[in-house]
Amino acid sequence: MTIPPLFPGFDGLMMLSRREGVDIRPTLLRVLTDLYVQTSKHSADEARQFVELTSRLIDEVDDATRAVVRARLAIYPETPAEIMRQLGLRPARPDQRIPLAEEIPSPPSEAAAAPARSLTEAEKRMSSNLAMQPADAAQVCDMFFRASAAERVSILHSLAETPLKAAPRIPELRAAHSIEALEMAAWVGDIESFTLELGETLILPARMAAQIVDDLSGEPLASAMKALGMRGLVFERVLLFLRPEIGTSVNSVYRLSRLYDRLSERSALVMLAAWRSSTMAVTRAKYRPALYDDERQHARSAAQTRPTVQPGSASPVRTGTDGSGH
Repeated sequence: MTIPPLFPGFDGLMMLSRREGVDIRPTLLRVLTDLYVQTSKHSADEARQFVELTSRLIDEVDDATRAVVRARLAIYPETPAEIMRQLGLRPARPDQRIPLAEEIPSPPSEAAAAPARSLTEAEKRMSSNLAMQPADAAQVCDMFFRASAAERVSILHSLAETPLKAAPRIPELRAAHSIEALEMAAWVGDIESFTLELGETLILPARMAAQIVDDLSGEPLASAMKALGMRGLVFERVLLFLRPEIGTSVNSVYRLSRLYDRLSERSALVMLAAWRSSTMAVTRAKYRPALYDDERQHARSAAQTRPTVQPGSASPVRTGTDGSGH
């Protein structure tokens, strides 16, 4: 069957669905729905094909995926009538009043949620006007990677308001070339090439680039792609195909897509600067440069431990002719 431009990634999704042990049906239904609602008007052939593809998937996916698709199509005015009936939706009427949702309760304040504690040196540095030093950057990175998903989001958003110096933007031509290479590597699931390209473009060592890509929570990857200037739709395709652990989870893809839309470029560039500076701290700890007076200090310590017996001060030892000391 020839797929029109409405679904450009359908063939790749079907190839992924044939892989053993990967259930791509929830992701496929989500992608088809997102592509369909991006256009305000559709031809009869496009609507017919959307009905043919999605009507079979709706009954085969889990409740969470069906709820997400139902919410997207409920507010889309061009949803086909067959799909609306299958999802239990009613056609909207101009004179019908939209019910208001219940007010979302405000989250508890940080003071009430957690007991007061003293700030670490890294947190003090983040809230001050001082430049981020390598040791502080290493603490920030360690705090970020050890945090939970919600705490990571809070850290990334807070970086936008800090006076810390952000990393310079990647040159536009270099970024465009890298984004294309990253998308191709993600499409075929080549994690090794993806990691190598990411490290070379963002000027990160292989250890840090691998830590970003291997993190299954996804926040470091979102920050790295935002620093690179990748568009949101391209980032979603990277999420779908790079790692099955993320791409097959509707909740993970949706959560990271929302984070990516709200994440500022400055926050991502500040985090990139922290990643780069933290590697300098590791290098300094591993290779300590020699000081100009290291030899003098060594000589002083040796002189202090040397015996202080002066020549002629010790009592002589008499020996016999046989050398036995008697």
